[in-house]
Amino acid sequence: MGKTALITHAACFEHRPPAGHPESPERLRVVLEALTEAACPDLLRVEAPLGQLDDIARVHPAALIEQIIRLEPDVGGRSRQLDPDTYLSAGSIEAARRGVGAVIAGVDGIMKGAFERAFCATRPPGHHAEANTPMGFCIWNSAAIAALYAREAYGLKRVAVVDFDVHHGNGSQEMAERDADFFYASIHQGGIYPGSGLSEETAAGNLVNVPVPAATTGLAWRAEVESKILPALLAFKPEVVIVSAGFDGHRLDPLAGLNLEVDDYRWITERLLDVSHGKLVSTLEGGYHLQALAACVLAHVQTLQNYKSRSGGVSAGV
Repeated sequence: MGKTALITHAACFEHRPPAGHPESPERLRVVLEALTEAACPDLLRVEAPLGQLDDIARVHPAALIEQIIRLEPDVGGRSRQLDPDTYLSAGSIEAARRGVGAVIAGVDGIMKGAFERAFCATRPPGHHAEANTPMGFCIWNSAAIAALYAREAYGLKRVAVVDFDVHHGNGSQEMAERDADFFYASIHQGGIYPGSGLSEETAAGNLVNVPVPAATTGLAWRAEVESKILPALLAFKPEVVIVSAGFDGHRLDPLAGLNLEVDDYRWITERLLDVSHGKLVSTLEGGYHLQALAACVLAHVQTLQNYKSRSGGVSAGV
């Protein structure tokens, strides 16, 4: 079945938006409490390294990176607001750098044979961060950074970023629009934050957007994945898949309106593993109902652990 890694770091608890903010340290606490040795035996537990500034600069300009670092408050200081939803507290910079380092460590581990799959339990999330604009709880776009790293460090030609967060990853789409070799596919609720991700937005054919309406059920959501995202991925033939794994499409989540269940996340994890032949790194994005988040992440990671490659990969009739 191949080894699966959990990559995380205690520093990710120290990103602390103001009280009442949905992107709280409690999210990481419940995730890690769910991923016990009893629930996930043989899970390789890896400490996330510090993401290097040169790697972050693959997506974000060095001057902006330096500016954000300078804005970090001192210990005991009040958090600083980067946009209406996004804050810097003392500790935010290391947390965000560990998030970048985690996904890069996932790529390294797969390419060097240390493990086959990885889940990065880090925060803050990343997929809304555009090259020049931190936003939507996100400071740096870890998934996009890791995709560029995989291409440049290992000479890969086909690295796919797939996003099943309920909110569209506008920062990742921006990369696809700038770079015809950057493949990005997203299924998300249409008409909510950040307002991007229309189906007609396809860039140079390397961008697949699947907006679905509020109240979409798991059955309908799966059908959209099967008919639109999986065929595009199969045609792309990714060497590695990086997943922006947001679990806020669950029916209990307070920030959106889809009606997904835990088993839907187990299902999409299996399908993405089929397409990637098991070579997959996922990184935590959204998910704001704590109990639902914990249950969804547990199903996701157990699926990563238990995956057995299908003979010949995924079939056209998946």
